[in-house]
Amino acid sequence: MEPLLRDTYVEINLDNIAYNVRKIKEVVGENVAIAAVVKANAYGHGAVDLAPAIMENGADYLAVATLSEALELRNHYSDYNIFIMGYTPDEYLEYVVKYNITQTIFSLHQAELLNSLGRSHNKIPKVQIKYDTGFNRLGYKDCQESIDEINKIFDLDNLEIEGIFSHFALAGKEEDDAQYRKLINVIEQLEKKGRKIKYKHICDSISGIDYPQYRLNMIRPGAIIYGLKSYSDDSVVLKQALTFKTRIYHIKTIEKGEGVSYDYAWRAERRSSIGTLPFGYADGYPRNMRDKGYVTINGKKAPIVGVICMDQCMVDLTDIPEARVGDEAIIYGDGTGNTADIQEISELAGTNKNEIMCRFTRRTPRVYIKDGKIYKILNYLL
Repeated sequence: MEPLLRDTYVEINLDNIAYNVRKIKEVVGENVAIAAVVKANAYGHGAVDLAPAIMENGADYLAVATLSEALELRNHYSDYNIFIMGYTPDEYLEYVVKYNITQTIFSLHQAELLNSLGRSHNKIPKVQIKYDTGFNRLGYKDCQESIDEINKIFDLDNLEIEGIFSHFALAGKEEDDAQYRKLINVIEQLEKKGRKIKYKHICDSISGIDYPQYRLNMIRPGAIIYGLKSYSDDSVVLKQALTFKTRIYHIKTIEKGEGVSYDYAWRAERRSSIGTLPFGYADGYPRNMRDKGYVTINGKKAPIVGVICMDQCMVDLTDIPEARVGDEAIIYGDGTGNTADIQEISELAGTNKNEIMCRFTRRTPRVYIKDGKIYKILNYLL
């Protein structure tokens, strides 16, 4: 096993990932497929190392945003279904065909190109059609001309149109229902012409749990795979998989009036014990958490004081007199034991949970837990 080499690391509980996937499958049922969203390095958790726990516990597909993400997974797993939900430029579509990756398309031009590339590689490429029902990002515009063009794609003889999908804006129940009805309309028009579509989907994590009427026969869970709750159904209990940890490296006493860090933006109002911790915004911690974030040491909250540095930050240990150099500090926990969970961190930072997780950088090692013990240590820099 690799040495850790750093006391600041992200701990990932693979048992919790496996539990979450099984729970999602239990909620949606056997007739609804799961395309588990592992883009952005599985939201910072490590896509390659999470993939088996996801696929072996009920997922049907690994869904990513880019070709490079798909190829990383394919390099490790030759038999997993991999789906690129984003756009791949024409000049790179040969990789999609060569490595048996399902590609999102929303033009006859790319369909014809894939059809031709498939012939040259003696393969039948798989595609899913993106239909824009109002999110206004990617996909066919909702109109008859688009439906006519999609029918031409179905007529191509060396292409498998495996699915059609859209994306909720989640702007409100009325808008969500209007988007759903637009997708159903195009599906019905296609099926009236005898078009067979294996997968039909519009639901992400939130809608996949809260709106069973919209699930169709596939959902695309992202944040809930990692145990993060944005849905409102309290009966579905998941387990956060990620904990961000470090240790105290230095403790000093400063006098009342002394400043800490850049610009002395924080000054001691009393004689204070200040601990230095070896993590900063280069590890993905939001720099704007100054004077509002905290870490948890010995079950007690230690406020972050002063401007957060690239590699270090300081905390006030005055009310934790037992703290010593080497003590563990929980930066992100699961909300128990006075720890800050991802939801609280995102609210304090003024962003959302997904961004907080995606901020983790390559220099922060990942430690994977399986069957209750350390399974793997991953240092991206080694």
